[in-house]
Amino acid sequence: MNIIQSQTDWIARAAQVLPAGGFGNFATDIVIARGQGAHVWDEDGNEYIDYLIGSGPMLLGHGHPEVMEAVLEQLPKGMTFFANNAAGIALAEAIVEAVPCAEQVRFVASGGEADMYAIRLARAFMGRSKMIKFEGGYHGMSAEAQMSLAPTERVNFPQAVPDSAGIPDGVRDEMLIAPFNDLDYLAGLLDEYGAEVAGVILEPLQRVVAPEPGFLQGVRDLCDKHGVLLIFDEIVTGFRLAYGGAQERYGVIPDICTLGKIIGGGFALAATAGRAEIMAHFDKEKVGAEGWLMQLGTLSGNPVASVAGLKTMEVLRRPEQYERLIGLGQRLMDMQTEALTGAGIEHAITGDPTLFDVVFARGPMRDYRDTQRGDTERLALYNRVLRAHGIFKSPGKLYPNLALTEADLEQSAAAFAAATAALAAV
Repeated sequence: MNIIQSQTDWIARAAQVLPAGGFGNFATDIVIARGQGAHVWDEDGNEYIDYLIGSGPMLLGHGHPEVMEAVLEQLPKGMTFFANNAAGIALAEAIVEAVPCAEQVRFVASGGEADMYAIRLARAFMGRSKMIKFEGGYHGMSAEAQMSLAPTERVNFPQAVPDSAGIPDGVRDEMLIAPFNDLDYLAGLLDEYGAEVAGVILEPLQRVVAPEPGFLQGVRDLCDKHGVLLIFDEIVTGFRLAYGGAQERYGVIPDICTLGKIIGGGFALAATAGRAEIMAHFDKEKVGAEGWLMQLGTLSGNPVASVAGLKTMEVLRRPEQYERLIGLGQRLMDMQTEALTGAGIEHAITGDPTLFDVVFARGPMRDYRDTQRGDTERLALYNRVLRAHGIFKSPGKLYPNLALTEADLEQSAAAFAAATAALAAV
């Protein structure tokens, strides 16, 4: 006889077999049973409006019927081959057509891999070892990416601070850290180190910190001046800010970009893309053994993820999809602004209508250190009350999605009002 397991049972089981009781991603006090549209249900049957959406990939919502149909059609034909397949090739073509910097594409299974290869690719192409990243920028789990991702210790720029054990000191010495939205600092850094720098890597929308007008173009110009490659980490922003990603939205074209989340339609898939002369370092016949960048991946370009990504992208190309997404996001931003402002609670709504959150501090939020001024206790209370009122979200992000309904927005407004009231009562 099958015994139904409660969420408490599953949490206890996880604590026995998973370090810290989880997968290393999200809170361990909830176990999700299923998702449909803009909603998820936990193992106790509690229903939530999902503003986490798998940390971004489910832009169309869970179980989109057309995506499901494409996946179910592919499954009997094969799930992975470790070889070229038509769906993967067609997906690469679609990415090249959509993404301004992409002349060629190399698939991997995760965004962290894509970022790791982008950094390695820049070094191989340039023949230089140093990289510049911006404090607070997230670029996966490689040793380089774990420099000054979420430092609790404030040090003078450009010193890097490792955010993980097990990283050799030599990695830190090759990473230079700059503050986001500060062109003057970046200019001085490149004046001093430009001849040693292979590339500058950044999230065009850094977590939920928006680039100030002219910042991205200024970075592009400085990279051109010093002969340095520019890498856009578009794992999150690709096909979210616009169909062509941040490159289309902001009108600035990098040399290399990384993509993930949405291009796999909810399955494990990511990519490094860029100019053909740079991507040639993945081709041993073109660059020789010394210039060749080895890259293998069991699930890279697998057909299931590829057909899911292709169908997702097809849906996103339809008229007014992005206008609707931006409109939904703006309404959610406005709801919180009105509630919090009306209660006299100091805050800043920061980010973009397609991806944002609230920081309980006076704005503007120009960089990582600005976001760290936020009142973390207030934010924790706000998020706890939202969860209690059926809102499922990251502690520091809210992802709108195209499956949201008017009823979802009404419930969200009521939840924001309840969370605001809880803050006002403290």
